[in-house]
Amino acid sequence: MAVPRLPLLVWVYLLLLITPFTVDLGPLKLSPLRLLLLFTTLPLLVNLFRGSYGKVLPVDVIFVLHVIWMAIALRITSPWTATEATGSTAIEFLGGYAIARAYIRTPGTFIALIRVLLLLVLLSLPLAFVETQTDRSVPIQIVRALGLDAVEDVNRYPRLGLFRAQVFFAHPIHYGLFCASVFALTFVGLRSVIDLGGRLWRSVGVGICVVFSVSSGAVLSVVLQAMLIGWSIVLRRVRGRWLLLGLLFALMYVAVDLASNRSPLRVFMSYATFSAHNAYYRLVIFDWGMFNVWNNPIFGLGFNYWVRPAYMRSGTMDNFWLVIAVRYGIPGFVLIMLGYLDAIFRVGRRRLEPGSALADLRLAWMITFVGLSFTLTTVHIWTSLYSFVFFLMGAGLWIATIPEEAITQGADDVSAKGPPPRTVWAREIEASRARGTPEDPSLRTASTEEAPAPPGQVARQTSRYTRFEPESGPESQTAKPKRPGR
Repeated sequence: MAVPRLPLLVWVYLLLLITPFTVDLGPLKLSPLRLLLLFTTLPLLVNLFRGSYGKVLPVDVIFVLHVIWMAIALRITSPWTATEATGSTAIEFLGGYAIARAYIRTPGTFIALIRVLLLLVLLSLPLAFVETQTDRSVPIQIVRALGLDAVEDVNRYPRLGLFRAQVFFAHPIHYGLFCASVFALTFVGLRSVIDLGGRLWRSVGVGICVVFSVSSGAVLSVVLQAMLIGWSIVLRRVRGRWLLLGLLFALMYVAVDLASNRSPLRVFMSYATFSAHNAYYRLVIFDWGMFNVWNNPIFGLGFNYWVRPAYMRSGTMDNFWLVIAVRYGIPGFVLIMLGYLDAIFRVGRRRLEPGSALADLRLAWMITFVGLSFTLTTVHIWTSLYSFVFFLMGAGLWIATIPEEAITQGADDVSAKGPPPRTVWAREIEASRARGTPEDPSLRTASTEEAPAPPGQVARQTSRYTRFEPESGPESQTAKPKRPGR
């Protein structure tokens, strides 16, 4: 498969994503990524809803409605910061999503994106290793040495004998999730362009980067992705393997609910951390977070103080979905969840040829977001990684809009905007001529010009629409060279 180059704006987006410095503009603290999205988000959204990037999907509308509700909720609950918070969050959320919807619309471009993400992760490996040994982020130290404002170098204690690597992100959790999101994309998504050995060592490198973040949420994501990949390989000949897996999960949920004195969610959260202390604290966060949700169900709390025990001095909430519900109310949570699920189910239900490159890319994207969905119940994301998660979501939606002709013909780089030219058989053209129907000028037929014959051979003449020689007539006398004697 010929892989095209990644569009320039996507390159710029990804490079600014990993740029760890900020710029102060009056009361605003802007990262280079926010500056880019400040100028690109609105034009891209306008073109998206004009249909310039293909069919407008329900998820496009739902995500915009989520941002509108967020603005309303913050205006009511936190008017002193509503404009700033709404603007920064909206451009990060919709800006990354719109760039992906606009520029990642073919299988070839999606593969190019995976390769660039893989390159960024593997290049960060030595930086992450140094940080695990020294507790110093090399990119952040370089930015500060240049006299620029860098993202905060998070103070932390070692885990499992390693300092946590954040490299160029705001937190080690963000670095871990960034690397984890490339795991299934590498091993499954690049199956059509890289052999098994190459994909294996690259995936191992991605896994090492995740371990260097020492983040239980990121490690959980990779483990879950690896399990799903293994399931797809072992049961690749079973047609209903994913339905079977869903039934097994449902049975496990019921079994845990019956056998344990805790809810299945509590059991899951208790095993999704490196320590019993963290597990207990996250359960307390979840309980008090839901207490605040039910007490403020419509507009949420915004950026106000959320009610919690006195011993919980930090207002940190390690659960992305819970933060959305607490901050913007149940409607805000429902809207973002509806868009999230619509994207996943719309892509998952698309009929593709099993074993094809398109099917591999779809499977890789689906596994990635299943892993992220579970992990986001144990971590919170903000700023650049928040933008990246929804950029990655938008990057896979071309699968839902790719034309049927591209699937049936096995095309590897067909734009989702419109169908490719159709190749027809000679008998179709002859039949249309017999009916007196004018030929469609967009139909692609065989060329009437053939390559010159090698020296010493008589050139063959064929009919315009067939590769078979005519059986009679003067053409046949010149078309058939004499067979040399034995």
